[in-house]
Amino acid sequence: MTNENEQPEREDSLPEQMRIRREKLNKLLEEGRDPYLITRCEVTHRAGDILSAFENLEDETVTIAGRLMAKRGMGKVSFSDLRDRTGTIQIFSRLDNLGEEAYQAWQELDLGDLVAVTGQVFKTRMGEISVRNSDWTLLAKSLRPLPEKFHGLRDTDTRYRKRYLDLMVNTDVRDTFEKRSRIIRLIREELDRRAYLEVETPLLNTVAGGASARPFTTHHNALDLDLFLRVSPELYLKRLIVGGMERVYEIGRQFRNEGMSTRHNPEFTMLELYEAYGDYHTMMEITEALFSLCCLEINGSLEIDYQGRQISLKPPFRRLSMIDAVREHTGLDFNSYETDLQAREAARDYGLEEIEENMSWGELLNACFETYAEEHLIQPTFLIDYPIEISPLTKIKPGTGGRLTERFEIFVVGREHGNAYSELNDPFDQRRRFADQQRRRDEGDEEAQLPDEDFVEALEYGMPPTGGLGIGIDRLVMLLTNQPSIRDVLLFPTMRPQDG
Repeated sequence: MTNENEQPEREDSLPEQMRIRREKLNKLLEEGRDPYLITRCEVTHRAGDILSAFENLEDETVTIAGRLMAKRGMGKVSFSDLRDRTGTIQIFSRLDNLGEEAYQAWQELDLGDLVAVTGQVFKTRMGEISVRNSDWTLLAKSLRPLPEKFHGLRDTDTRYRKRYLDLMVNTDVRDTFEKRSRIIRLIREELDRRAYLEVETPLLNTVAGGASARPFTTHHNALDLDLFLRVSPELYLKRLIVGGMERVYEIGRQFRNEGMSTRHNPEFTMLELYEAYGDYHTMMEITEALFSLCCLEINGSLEIDYQGRQISLKPPFRRLSMIDAVREHTGLDFNSYETDLQAREAARDYGLEEIEENMSWGELLNACFETYAEEHLIQPTFLIDYPIEISPLTKIKPGTGGRLTERFEIFVVGREHGNAYSELNDPFDQRRRFADQQRRRDEGDEEAQLPDEDFVEALEYGMPPTGGLGIGIDRLVMLLTNQPSIRDVLLFPTMRPQDG
């Protein structure tokens, strides 16, 4: 065992600033003033409260707490900036008010130290709202210096790995995550208003179902059972529809063992909801409502700038079929191709690469869309009517010869933000589609869905016509807060461990 105050490193091996801070801490410990023994601090006001309600608080005595972010003045008067989660306020300290010992100790504090300050609210001759320091307490010693130029920590790797530093010194980052929290709250409030019930479903699944994705695997020791981290809660939520809950939603983490990029993270947050007696048109209306509501509340307007592009989130959003999108951007008309062979030849002649000999009409349509059309969908667009091959849980669209389904994805700035179906409720058709997915998996498609016989059994009891919708919360937050990368809206994005 080690002494509770024993330092893990030799102090003479530390950088100078860290060594000086350790020496200050050791002096406090020797004097019996251990800041880490303080268990509670009675805070009466936050910085933002004081700044916004100065007229009501002038000359009032308050106690605030936060981190020292700047210090000015070395004589009998000094000024400091104290930051809490609501903002930054100036602390005015004077020798005559504190007494020599307390004032000298205050001057010895370092940037980054956490302190509580009690004093009167007033405005300086320069017109700055401040707190006159009449008493203070050190709550925690910062043993490491803040990043240089603390107002501008810009190294992205450091920002993502050490998010606490990012939040500490970059107020705009904190603002982004506060907006993320508001967006999720707004979604919950709107769905609650629509009589949806929030539920929770398992993260550990025996079948990785509900989405076409490569799953993560884990092992349950007590059951001696290999399990998957869920890729989607869809099949559980639809079981609840079968059970009569009629309107359900879940906001939670999903896990997909796929690539990483500015728009992909292996774990991400998704809203998924289901409404009995609705269809994909019902889901379009809900999508428009949620996007426009959140945009207006967060930005004060439905017209926003995203990375230099002007985007309008004013409903109604454009409706565009996948066939029409491909025709619009390539001239290829998949309505005119009756066979898989004709579709392959047309796509090959146009220049589509990596065409496999067994690719179907629907797979080629989707490949052409992703290659040539997707990036052009800048304004909000419901891309509708997807091929059956890539929609194993979706109802067939009448009048399409069984080729297309009632499915849409919502695209903004060239990327998908949500996915919705008129849910398949025919147990015989569902079993056939699961069998087709298993065949694709046997042929090497690691993202094909695994059959879920228990889900098919649930459908055999009868599921009403149902609309289902999934919205990627991370991408929605990116859009509404003008962030270029998904890592900018995840507090702790997945990172490769640093060497050593």
